[in-house]
Amino acid sequence: MTITIGLHVFDQVEVLDFAGPFEVFTTAARVHRRTHDEDLFAVCTIARSTTAVRARAGLLVQPDATFADHPPLDVLLVPGGVVTHELAQPDTLGWITRTAAAVPLVASICTGAFLLAKAGVLDGKAVTTHWEDIDDLKAMFPGLDVRTGQRWVDEGTVVTSAGISAGIDMSLHLVERLAGRALAERTARQMEFDWTENPRA
Repeated sequence: MTITIGLHVFDQVEVLDFAGPFEVFTTAARVHRRTHDEDLFAVCTIARSTTAVRARAGLLVQPDATFADHPPLDVLLVPGGVVTHELAQPDTLGWITRTAAAVPLVASICTGAFLLAKAGVLDGKAVTTHWEDIDDLKAMFPGLDVRTGQRWVDEGTVVTSAGISAGIDMSLHLVERLAGRALAERTARQMEFDWTENPRA
């Protein structure tokens, strides 16, 4: 069975916030296929429309699908960046709320946590975000248990990560959750990435 990852993209999205997880899951799929006759992960970029979005620093990204026509998802990933405009978009927030209720697993990278929080996905949960945005997240959403000093916070159905490169660490953690430790380690090795994990209890 293929696990479909929906990756939200929007104007001023942080490039590595979406490109890092995209690379992790597509690399994991490629590594898995070496020994299995199946596609383990499929990644779909999703936006309000299929018009190209302009990421931070000017990179143009062509979304695969829209809020209205994307395939059924198993995982929703919401990256960060400059999220001020997205926080004011009822269609974006409504889509996140509906999608989060329909999928088994939701995750955010960096300031994507603000979008999940505004959409009501993080109510009462422990979360994290980029160190520079911790105080703002606490002030805007006082009901959250905002954690510092962790690469990611796993609350079961919802996982949030710290900033930018921490999204790669969290994505490897999600590969481990979804497909096992061995594949996560092989994926990190294939990427020549030094996987920084949370301290084990």
